[in-house]
Amino acid sequence: MKLSLLLPKKSLSKAFLKQRPLRSEINIFKSNLLKLIGKIDEIEREENQKNHIRDFLRDTYYKENYEVNTKDDKDLVIHTGKTKNESVGVIIEAKRPGNKSEMISGGRLNCKAFQELVLYYMHERADEKNIDVKYGVVTNIFEWYILDAYVFEKYFYRNKEFLKKYEEWRHGQKVTRDTALFYNDIAKPFIDSIDDEIQAVHFDIRDYEEILKALMLKKTKKNSHLFI
Repeated sequence: MKLSLLLPKKSLSKAFLKQRPLRSEINIFKSNLLKLIGKIDEIEREENQKNHIRDFLRDTYYKENYEVNTKDDKDLVIHTGKTKNESVGVIIEAKRPGNKSEMISGGRLNCKAFQELVLYYMHERADEKNIDVKYGVVTNIFEWYILDAYVFEKYFYRNKEFLKKYEEWRHGQKVTRDTALFYNDIAKPFIDSIDDEIQAVHFDIRDYEEILKALMLKKTKKNSHLFI
């Protein structure tokens, strides 16, 4: 399985690009993004990094309408409503910036972060019967990879062989239910066997740090469309 990267602008519909956010919404976004960047510590525990991401997403976009929190073993999820009783719509796997071995890179998809997303999607889809998941996200706060949930639906949940192996592992019919077995002996070789190329939206917030600081200090009049 190979990864093809898209800029955010290439992934957004023309109708969405025509929408204009309020100035107050733009200012909140800029301020909160700078706060997030300022909290990044490459050696800090992933638990703390996860909390920074949760706070950024909640305070910038979602706190009025959508619950953002952990669920089971998942680092973060965005629910489809205001409470954790609503179904999960987005699954987020967060890594600390220094954890390069487990993080997706442009040329490497089959790593633990992606394998974890596969597991979490299968749990939602096969066990929870959740048909509302829209996206899977991997981030180390700096870099963000956003994958359409149909990737997981098509290649994993709808593959009878993979689904069977997942259910056998899930129900204790393998030598162990340890997640390492799922990652290394089920997910990893299966991902390697797929020759198709999948797309992910990718951006790095470090690319926008200087312009953000200049905008906040009003040293530039350039309007930051930032990721688009």
